[in-house]
Amino acid sequence: MIAVRAGEIDQLGELFERHQGPLFGFFVRLTGDRSASEDLVQLVFYRILKYRHTYRDEGRFSAWIYHLARKVAADHYRRSNAAAVATDPEHLQAVPDQAPHAADRAVAADDTARLQAALAALPPDQREVLVLARFQHLRHEEIARLLDISVGAVKVRAHRALKDLREIYLKLSREPAV
Repeated sequence: MIAVRAGEIDQLGELFERHQGPLFGFFVRLTGDRSASEDLVQLVFYRILKYRHTYRDEGRFSAWIYHLARKVAADHYRRSNAAAVATDPEHLQAVPDQAPHAADRAVAADDTARLQAALAALPPDQREVLVLARFQHLRHEEIARLLDISVGAVKVRAHRALKDLREIYLKLSREPAV
């Protein structure tokens, strides 16, 4: 990124190759829309190019790129006034399936669908903290800088989000299947 900031624009391709997959996963988990997520990834890299002069080599580059990604997502929601929707279970972390029986696979699929629905039912701020911490593997310190809150507040939000996710998941587990 330092080379891109210095004017070596061809280095942006290497950054794209390295970071487009995780960014795409971030946006799919937030929006539930693969097509929109592809567009949002492109917008992030457009903004990287446009705002390259603002990059400071302080901390990890991934924290800065997710800062841009959050702003792109906020703009997307503001423009489309769209609420986040559930993601496709296949886009959540893969759960290895060792069960040879179809019934076991169906139970696992139901659990994944319930987890997906529970994640989608969380308020956007809780979902965002969980996605950044659990799926994008950002440290609490990086999330705190992104959200402009203290590390303690990030830990509290993540803890509450996991607690709420568990409660929603368990509630969905008790509901009769349709």
